[in-house]
This record gives sequence, structure tokens and C-alpha cells, in this order.
Amino acid sequence: MKKREFSLITSSIIVLLAVFVIFACKDKKENEEKISEEVVENSAEELAISKDLKWSERMLLSEIKRFPEASKLDFRDKPKWSYTNGLVLSAAKRVYEQTQKQKYYDYIYAYADTMITDQGEIRTYELEKQNLDMLKSGDVLLYLYPKTKEERFLTALKTLRSQIESQPRTSDGGFWHKKRYTYQMWLDGLYMAEPFYAHYTQMFSEAEEAKKAFDDVVHQFDLIQEHTLDQETGLLYHGWDESKEQKWANNETGTSPNFWSRAMGWYGMAMVDVLDYLPEDHPGREKLVNYLNQYAEALMKVQDKETGLWYQVLDKADKEGNYLEATGSAMFAYTFAKGANQGYLPKNYLAEAEKTYEGILDNLITVEEDGTVNLNQCCAVAGLGGNPYRDASFEYYINEEIRSNDPKGTGPFIMASLELNR
Repeated sequence: MKKREFSLITSSIIVLLAVFVIFACKDKKENEEKISEEVVENSAEELAISKDLKWSERMLLSEIKRFPEASKLDFRDKPKWSYTNGLVLSAAKRVYEQTQKQKYYDYIYAYADTMITDQGEIRTYELEKQNLDMLKSGDVLLYLYPKTKEERFLTALKTLRSQIESQPRTSDGGFWHKKRYTYQMWLDGLYMAEPFYAHYTQMFSEAEEAKKAFDDVVHQFDLIQEHTLDQETGLLYHGWDESKEQKWANNETGTSPNFWSRAMGWYGMAMVDVLDYLPEDHPGREKLVNYLNQYAEALMKVQDKETGLWYQVLDKADKEGNYLEATGSAMFAYTFAKGANQGYLPKNYLAEAEKTYEGILDNLITVEEDGTVNLNQCCAVAGLGGNPYRDASFEYYINEEIRSNDPKGTGPFIMASLELNR
């Protein structure tokens, strides 16, 4: 072969190879782009929350999306044993029981797995603070222990139950809300402690021990009725100070000066949830049902009739700065719906719950393009005393932070959704 012909053949081969490489790279790039697009599309589909699902599941999926780690619910940077986790996970438990979708159970379990050590110690929990709020997440362990039989969960449960034994009390036997809130009972505390106390008793106690515990549970409701109920309106004040030493306490009655929506919400949920565990033949059942009916009647008198919702400060709808508040309204919807479904309240309260629920959907819910559900106009937090001092004035309540997706609202919204099959 002549040198010139060889050179032409070599050049042709090089050109062909170059063309092949160019097309191969192009195909590879197109394939990679196609694969990348498919991954993005699949990820988007996984993250998207279908509007075909019920609101209960849509909100739970939104919470999981916002807080992939249940131990960081409530916008936390680090894992925390707290009542808001217990509240949302109690709602998640009910969604799991309805749907049987494993990811919901896994979300619940991951919280306990993260927060309970192999020795049964509760991370971030301090018994010596005697904080009733910390009992709420015990509901998660009461749910998981019978399923898993993990000894560490039982050990942690016994620790929480021991707090009840050492909890400081008022002279007539009412639990102080926290050790540092001396001689004070708050409506909040009834929800934090009593469902756990009653459920633990049903699960682990018998005979005289059980009777004594159930009597004690009912006694807490008796005391809150005695000390915080306003006879004129039927509403209950946020807190009561037996010593009357707090600046927020009435000099004669010891009560705080206003009716806070969420405090009343905690109390309503406490009543309908405790009745799940109180024995059918316990005389306290009839009392609690009567308290619940009085409570519901009082709330209807201060409801915003146009929306079916309630104001942050319940009885001051017309006062400047007051607003329709999401967490309390969601709690009332749940309390009314469950109360009616269980026969504790007249059936017309189911319709009232529906009206409130529609009011929440129309006025307080927004949905993002990917289906994420937001609950707006939530009071972030409110309390009594402390530092800086919270004086329980109208101005105090309306000026606390307002935010979206507070778990103290999303949890009750999920539970109301389930009760209403929405």
C-alpha cells in the first residue's frame, strides 16, 4: 500500500472515530439528562402530597415533610422530649391505624428510638423539674411498648409514672404545673398529665391501686372546675394560683384574668381523651361528661358565628387586636366531634364541629403547589409568669408570636379530621 493511501485511510478512521465519540458523548449526555430529569420527577412525586388523600393524611405528610425527624418537631434544631412531639405523634398513631401505612408507624417509632437510650433513660428529660408537660410524650411509649415489648420503653414509662408520685401539689391535691410554678394549676396541665395517668393506670394497675389512681385523675378535673370556672360565662380561666402571690392572680379568687382559647382547648381534649381509659363503672365518668357539656355550651356562646371559629381571647371578639386563632379552634373541633361521636355530647355538636372544620379550611388553611398543607394564624406560645414575666393580660395574649404550622394546631387538626372522616 502506498504511503499516501495509508495516510488517507488513517485520516478517515480518525474522522469516523471522532464522529463516533461525539455522538456517543451526545447520547451519554442526553441519557444522563434524561435520568436526572426522571430522578427529579420521581423525587417531586415522592415529595408531592396528593389532593386525593384525606386532610388527615395530607396534614401528617406535610408535618413529616417539615420535620423529617419527629424528635425535632416544633421547629427545633436538636432532638427534644416535649409535649408537642407527643401531641402530633398521638395524631400520627391514629392515621397509621386507619391507613396501615408503615411510614407513619416508622415516624412514631423513630421518635422513641431516638429519645430513649438502651438503658431506658429519656434524653433531655429532667425529673427534678417536675414539669407536667413532659408526661405527654409518654403516650407514645404507652402505644409502642405493647407492640415492641422493648424493656427500655417500660423503664422510661416507669420513670414518667414516678413523676406523678413526686409532683408537688396544692393543699387540696392539685398538681402544680411545674415545680417552679409554685401552687399553680393551669388548664394546660390536665391534657399533659391526665390522659397519660389514666392510660398507664388502665395498662399496668389493678384493684385498689387502680381505683386510687383513677380517683386522683378525676380529682384533678374537680379541682380545676372548682378553682378556674367562671360562673357567669361558664368559661374557665387559664390558671389558678392557690397562694395568690402571682401578679396575674386575682386577689380574692387566685385566677388569671382572661379566657385563653388554647387553654380551653387543652382542657376539652383532656376530658374526651381521659374518658377513653376511665372504667365504665367509675362514678367520675358522669361528672366528666357533665363538665364537658357545660364547657361546650359556654364555648358556643362566644363562637364567631360567621366563620365557626374562636378568638385568641375568647370573650373579647370586638376588642382591637384580637384574632381568630387556629390552635384553639382545631382543638374545639376535635373535642366536639369526638364528644358527639362517643355519645358524651348531643349529636348536634357533630354539626358544630363540621362548621368549625369548614371555617378552618376556608380561613386558616393554605395549600402549596406541591400539596403541602399549611395551618395559619397559630399562637406560637403563651403561659403565665416566668421570666420575662407573662401577666395574662389581654395585651399579652394578642401580642405573642403568631406563626403557621404550630404543632399545637396541626396535631388537633389531624385528630379533628379523623373524627369527621375528612
